[in-house]
Amino acid sequence: MTLDSLRTIRIAAALIDDGMGHLLLVRKAGTQWFMQAGGKMEEGESALCALQRELSEEIGLSLANSAARHLGQFSAIAANEPGHIVEADVFHVRAPQHVPRKNAEIEEVVWVTFSEAASMPLAPLTRDHILPLALSL
Repeated sequence: MTLDSLRTIRIAAALIDDGMGHLLLVRKAGTQWFMQAGGKMEEGESALCALQRELSEEIGLSLANSAARHLGQFSAIAANEPGHIVEADVFHVRAPQHVPRKNAEIEEVVWVTFSEAASMPLAPLTRDHILPLALSL
């Protein structure tokens, strides 16, 4: 299977840090891969609106428009959907006081250091694009 034959899923994802060297990662129920909170954009929904909705649904984080800085758009093989790639609008969110609640399909939420994250089973988008971005913030 070539990359050209893969179907694309548009998502919005948040690189959430606490400003003290920790990154927030989530793991969806029934999966092994840790990744950023976020999810699929609905028809006609902007990336920022999708991010706000997903963060509220998944980890109980209310996000003001000004609290998210767009870092760019990145593509990677989808971790949990064979035959797909994700095309992600990635935003940086600093949330030093947030105590995440696992909601919706989220089974595990963790605050980890960057070195701890590097040794975890990470989704390709997180491993190849977001973790390197996090190290440069």
